[in-house]
Amino acid sequence: MKLTQPRVLLTGFFLSTIVFTAPVFARHDSTKLQVITSGGFSAAFDLLKPEFERETGIEIQTSHGSSTGGAKDSIPERLKRGEKFDVIILSRHSLNQRTKAGYVYPATRTDLVESKIGMSVKAGAPKPDISTPEAFIHTLKSAKSIGYSASASGTYLSTKLWPDMGIWKTIQPKSQRILSERVASVVARGDVEIGFQQISEILPIPGAEYAGQIPDKYQKVTTFSAGIIRTSQKLKAAERLIDYLSSNRVAKTIRQTGLFPVIRATTLATNWQPEQVNGTQQ
Repeated sequence: MKLTQPRVLLTGFFLSTIVFTAPVFARHDSTKLQVITSGGFSAAFDLLKPEFERETGIEIQTSHGSSTGGAKDSIPERLKRGEKFDVIILSRHSLNQRTKAGYVYPATRTDLVESKIGMSVKAGAPKPDISTPEAFIHTLKSAKSIGYSASASGTYLSTKLWPDMGIWKTIQPKSQRILSERVASVVARGDVEIGFQQISEILPIPGAEYAGQIPDKYQKVTTFSAGIIRTSQKLKAAERLIDYLSSNRVAKTIRQTGLFPVIRATTLATNWQPEQVNGTQQ
């Protein structure tokens, strides 16, 4: 009889321990991905995220930032400050730079979409013609004010295209580089008359309307791509997300946002292993 009591107490101790620790284990077992995306893919990602979460049980915490531009909330600057993410989605050029800097597993870089540059006007305003090179030049010269992105599309326009066209000196005084918000949002407020950015970043903005893409002769197609950050502890979940975003099943939804999907033939998991890319960056 004397032996019975300790056994009961011991059993009670283990039961209380199991009951107490079970919720702690459950919290550690849950998967939550930290994803940051640039504006070019934001509208598509907002549509695709809920379905991915429902299918996989993987929760996603989404942040936003530009691919380039130097703003405090841009993806490069946030990585420099040590902010933690599992997956980043941004222009391929910027992703390659982040990879060379040591932030991204090189073999996980996956192209998701191609994007073209378009023009926005305030809702209800006339839509100037930009369908031909001549009409495009006329519209730029006639506009009272012009807004352009601080990210990939605006960098191309202000440092390459417009100088090469010989009109930058003419339109620069009335042009505004837009930091940390969509160009179409500035157009919608009436702060600038016309604005240029990725088409996918124009379409979702209330109060602004898409007026057309710039002529093919001057067009620059930007590829937006995803990659897994080296510090991520959730590689399998990150792989599943990238495979989902680059699959044919999401192509229709992506097209609805003004983007052109890039379909991957194989899954990411078949093409890389973390130990294959440890050490020096490619």
